[in-house]
Amino acid sequence: MNHRSFKYLIAFLLFPLAAFGQQTATIKGVVSDPEGSSLYYASVAVKNKAIGTFTDDKGFYLLKVPANEKIILVLTHVGYENYMDTLLLSDNQVIELNITLKQIVENLEDVVIYGINARENTLTPINLKSIDQLPNSNGNFETILKTLPGVASGNELSSQYSVRGGSFDENLIYVNDVEIHKPLLVQSSQQEGLSFVNPGMVSSIQFSAGGFDAQYGDKLSSVLDIKYKQPKDLSGSVSASLLGGSVLLGDASKNKKFTMNTGLRYKTTQYLLNNMDTKGDYKPSFTDLQTYLTYDLSKKVEISFLGNYANNKYDRTPQNRVTEFGSFMQSFNFTTFYEGQEKDKFDTYLGALALHYQPNENISLKFIGSAFQSNEEITYDILKEYWISQATNSSKGRNDSLINIGVGSSLDHARDYMKSGIYSLEHKGAYYMPSGNWKWGLKVQKENINDKLDEWEMLDSANYSLPQSDEGINLNFANKANNILNSMRYAGYLQNTSTFDINKNNISLTLGARIQYWTVNKDITISPRGNITLKPDITSNTTWHLAAGLYYQPPFYSEIRDPQGNLFTNLQAQRALEIAAGSDYKFMAWGRPFIFTSEIYYKNITHLIPYKLVDVRQVYLPEYKAKGYATGIDFKVYGEFVEGTESWFSLSLLTSKEDIYNDKIVNSDHTVTYPGYYRRPMDQWVNFSLFFQDYLPTNPDYKVHLTLTYGSGLPYSGPSLSRPSDTYSLGAYRRVDIGFSRVIIGKKAKTSIFKSIWITAEILNLLDTQNKVSYDWVKTVENNGGVNINYAVPNYLTSRTFNVKITVYF
Repeated sequence: MNHRSFKYLIAFLLFPLAAFGQQTATIKGVVSDPEGSSLYYASVAVKNKAIGTFTDDKGFYLLKVPANEKIILVLTHVGYENYMDTLLLSDNQVIELNITLKQIVENLEDVVIYGINARENTLTPINLKSIDQLPNSNGNFETILKTLPGVASGNELSSQYSVRGGSFDENLIYVNDVEIHKPLLVQSSQQEGLSFVNPGMVSSIQFSAGGFDAQYGDKLSSVLDIKYKQPKDLSGSVSASLLGGSVLLGDASKNKKFTMNTGLRYKTTQYLLNNMDTKGDYKPSFTDLQTYLTYDLSKKVEISFLGNYANNKYDRTPQNRVTEFGSFMQSFNFTTFYEGQEKDKFDTYLGALALHYQPNENISLKFIGSAFQSNEEITYDILKEYWISQATNSSKGRNDSLINIGVGSSLDHARDYMKSGIYSLEHKGAYYMPSGNWKWGLKVQKENINDKLDEWEMLDSANYSLPQSDEGINLNFANKANNILNSMRYAGYLQNTSTFDINKNNISLTLGARIQYWTVNKDITISPRGNITLKPDITSNTTWHLAAGLYYQPPFYSEIRDPQGNLFTNLQAQRALEIAAGSDYKFMAWGRPFIFTSEIYYKNITHLIPYKLVDVRQVYLPEYKAKGYATGIDFKVYGEFVEGTESWFSLSLLTSKEDIYNDKIVNSDHTVTYPGYYRRPMDQWVNFSLFFQDYLPTNPDYKVHLTLTYGSGLPYSGPSLSRPSDTYSLGAYRRVDIGFSRVIIGKKAKTSIFKSIWITAEILNLLDTQNKVSYDWVKTVENNGGVNINYAVPNYLTSRTFNVKITVYF
């Protein structure tokens, strides 16, 4: 985009979209639930007029309304009864109206309330009451996120997720306006610890699977916007299970100026890993401590601090492995004995200090300083001795060895160390008007990366070192590098939202743009974005929306480093032209409310950086240039399938492919084939998720929670990391988890100590499905035709596991 085009763009954004000047009054206040907790994203609107807003993370709202005119104020929030009040205010009058919304169902202690209000943009508000009783093998919030349409993950041990065919690195996460970063060296889901988001500390969640506003950063796929609670009094919980535990504590000072929200979590997957094919001594230990503190210096000024420390350790001493794989017609036994051990460590620190200044009712100014540091170590020396046998079915139903077809060993070594630091200063501002708002922001970010890579592998098959040589012993690969990268990023955005009526049609229009500059590749990106929401009239059950924009993702360190440790610092930002259109339809069934949502989308991607996915490790290939696309459609239905509880199911259909420039395959007859477009690593054609809740009609204290996931097979890379286009299939991912919970002490119990006590029994992977996460490629000596044969030995995820959990709320 040239200089003249940029001036036209700014002029367009600054063009007034609505005229103001009518006589107005102001209504402000706080919306809360019966327990006094603030309700975020409650809708506050004037009936039959295009005037409305939403409450913020403190439950606060401010609304300009017409003066000298009788109006009907309407407040709505999913899971609560609607509130209506008739008002007549004079010009410039300011009133404070604090409102407590009543819960729709008061006799049931629902585990989860999940809802979508009519969307003003592509962000979906998720009202998450608790996930403590949900069947969950990793203890992370993302278990719920993965049931949303457009979101996919074929790994229950991981918190990583893909949105509409994108990579794990294409997702933005914010907590209280602070962008969250993650370690870079994690190679497998077994090494992953707890995700950053502590679900017990959350007050509100918004999620967008694409088409998000300019106020959010520069990634291609999604944004997750989370607000942490500001408790009003002493509260907390304690939870313990076979997979870990947590402690939450919240409190506020007597004058309510100071609030504290702190959580400590511990997780161990030793119980799960003991059921996997590779037997050994596993010692995973993951600890996370977070705190969110706020203090009101005055009515106009608030300071807050978000702090986090995570210590993730993964130690293992593998001993042996027996894996049966293949088909009914041709099956194999893979037997391995190990020597050596692996010791990994990931320490992360985050501190963010924010100052929020609101000089008047219309202006909000926020200043944020944050620092993120990560110290990562992956070290192992593991000798693996194996043999592969062709097998036949025995009378006992197990495979017996028929003939040995390969014997060998490998020695794997790694000493990988990385220290990273990301430091930023940011300003965010907003100006609120009766029928719209302006938002803007500026950010400066410094990045320091110190990366030491030292890993190699030696292969031996039938006394031959592979690759073979008459001159000595060769290594299969040896990667060694020592990289230091210091850089700066500069970013800013400006956007306007306006609401107005045209022939009784209520329209919300958001237009904005982002600009970013990175000192490494000296690339300036300008990202215009816009969306429009249409509600035909106040009584309509359908809301339509359309979003379009040009999205950039400037490369981060992991994207510019190839498997050998070489840096490609001249890469341009990946770019996606995206358009998405959809609707939300509210309807009644069995006398209960439901919502059906649908969205169709298309993304055209250029300057794409290909990558290979091995477990959760994304191996980028920056030496290649590619283009690609993603297109699909998402559906979701949710509501009270069982009266008093909310359940949902979602279905996503997707195709995502890429074409690498000058990619070619030399065939055995020396002819050349150009593969063209092929499937991207997260090209999951079909993804279906279901979450269902039920309870005993005669005793609602007994509940059942069921999650079901089906994802069609993902493509998987071949044994060579240097070739991006040879792909295989992992097979479909199928999983059913079920939990049975009972409340021992409920809210109506005559005790002043505990609010409630829950006990839960879970059956994880109920059907004991063998889901594949990756392949080990085992190479044998050359056959008679002079070709090395590679056998793909599958690595399976967790088998059926039982878990018991108790949670105490106070």
